[in-house]
Amino acid sequence: MNIGDPVRPYFLDVDTGSDLTWLQCDAPCKSCNKVPHPLYKPTKSKLVPCADPLCTALLGSQSPSNNKCPLPQQCNYQIKYTDTSSSLGMLVTDNLALTLRDSSRVHPSIAFGCGYDQQVGKNGAVQVATDGLLGLGRGSVSLVSQLKQQGVTKNVVAHCLSKNGGGFLYFGDDIVSTSRVTWVPMARSTYGNYYSPGPGTLYFDKRSLGVKPMEVVFDSGSTYTYFAAQPYQATVSALQAGLSKSLKQVSDPSLPLCWKGQKVFKSVSDVKKDFMSLFLSFAKNTVMEIAPENYLIVTVIIR
Repeated sequence: MNIGDPVRPYFLDVDTGSDLTWLQCDAPCKSCNKVPHPLYKPTKSKLVPCADPLCTALLGSQSPSNNKCPLPQQCNYQIKYTDTSSSLGMLVTDNLALTLRDSSRVHPSIAFGCGYDQQVGKNGAVQVATDGLLGLGRGSVSLVSQLKQQGVTKNVVAHCLSKNGGGFLYFGDDIVSTSRVTWVPMARSTYGNYYSPGPGTLYFDKRSLGVKPMEVVFDSGSTYTYFAAQPYQATVSALQAGLSKSLKQVSDPSLPLCWKGQKVFKSVSDVKKDFMSLFLSFAKNTVMEIAPENYLIVTVIIR
């Protein structure tokens, strides 16, 4: 993302499961991870006051019972994630450089976090060095909601990423070829500001697994896909019943299920012929395929 005046580039983790966008910044920085670009440096004129509606929304989403600021002239935040990582800082505003479909540029002013104290999660290390996080959730403080509120784009976000690296992220719906896209309205999730297409029926190799439709949420910030106990057991049973004879079940020190092929699996792409796809069926016959390479991982066991 390109932010500021003059414009400076920043690499951000894309997270559809949270709202706040934040950059590691020199305010000064108390605890910052290694970053690919110089820390964002705020000025007092960029501070978002406590009375600002976005500050009220942000603090209310973190702790509905405590939405007061210790200092009226600034909006402090502390956000924690499922993996126990966190960011502590203050809300600021600056210009975001966006390229439109006609190649022209707009520079809307957006509010985001200036994080001066970041803590890593359970794994104890940052896997990829980034300058911060891009919050694309459904709350009013998310980048998507702010762009919609200012009339810059519609409330649509999409991405296309290659497994070999590269791809694109876009906002609004005017750049999408509708002939190649299946649209499904997002339902209001009971789990917060997540994107949810509503209840989904689970199929394995186009056969129903016989479990009741489950609420599905999309979260680009989560490494794994999680099922509740009943659909998980149904999926495992279907997998084991349809296994190729060339596969042998083996033990793994970290995973409950593991199979070994006659030849070494060098990547998840090698398992396509041995496993079937999972499918999720939503309203209006909208079907999402989960290919084997999207629900399996390859581990290396050193003996």
